[in-house]
Amino acid sequence: MKILLFGAGGQLGWELDRTLSSVCELKACDRHMVDLTDSAAIKQAIEKFRPDCIINAAAYTAVDKAESEPEKAFQVNAQVVSVLAGQAKHCDAWLIHYSTDYVFDGTLKRPYSETDLPHPINVYGQSKLAGEEAIRASGCRHLIFRTSWVIGRHGKNFAKTILRLAQQRDSLQVIDDQNGVPTSTNLIARVTKAAVVAMATSKPWPTGLYHLTPHGQTTWYGIAQTLLRRARARGLLLASDENALHPIATSNYPTPARRPINSLLETSKLARLLHFDLPDWQDDFVTVSNAIISDNLSS
Repeated sequence: MKILLFGAGGQLGWELDRTLSSVCELKACDRHMVDLTDSAAIKQAIEKFRPDCIINAAAYTAVDKAESEPEKAFQVNAQVVSVLAGQAKHCDAWLIHYSTDYVFDGTLKRPYSETDLPHPINVYGQSKLAGEEAIRASGCRHLIFRTSWVIGRHGKNFAKTILRLAQQRDSLQVIDDQNGVPTSTNLIARVTKAAVVAMATSKPWPTGLYHLTPHGQTTWYGIAQTLLRRARARGLLLASDENALHPIATSNYPTPARRPINSLLETSKLARLLHFDLPDWQDDFVTVSNAIISDNLSS
């Protein structure tokens, strides 16, 4: 099984590179190796390697910045994806791609399923939805994994920001009325590995869209509480701990991009295909948070 991975230098790509190399012939490309804004460079890389599967972990993820530079967001999240999908169709390769809970407006009172109609309320979500639509329009064999609140050991994310601020400030305000779950890059990579193994054994998962998050429900405030409690227990010196966190409403923390109040995704479709159960969010979060805490202790 030959896999060509784009976006290998990012938060998710870094994890995929380490997880998939043991089960396939993997070529991992970062932005310095292949300029994804150059469709000819993409085509050349694919034609040279001739992959059985293309994995796209590259994305424009600056949610607030996207509001002021929508062209860049759509270029990476939609136009590049369209090129990858077209090339996958041309060479009869699978395409694995990652999308987001931000394709929804967050107004439902229950978790969103794959059949719910998307209605993004920010540019980032609109660009990611356009990428999904481009893949479906191409006719290529594909797996699209929608996930939420991604946190990994590599790259920038909410957990790293909270730990940094907790070492600098004696109190923190964190939003407590946006509902969802953090999803570790490790979990996403393990699910992707299961999908790749299924392809290699000639029993691929049915092409289409799948929601991929742990079970449970929390808020950004709940994540911060859990993280700082573990950090203090591990001996990390903090100016503020979980008792110095103050919950606030979204309305008290205005940002350029609107966020969904409900980011919960229904995952039963994916769970039926897995050889392991999707974990509770706290069980999934413990490994990645411990790794991030360890990095802070050693720095």
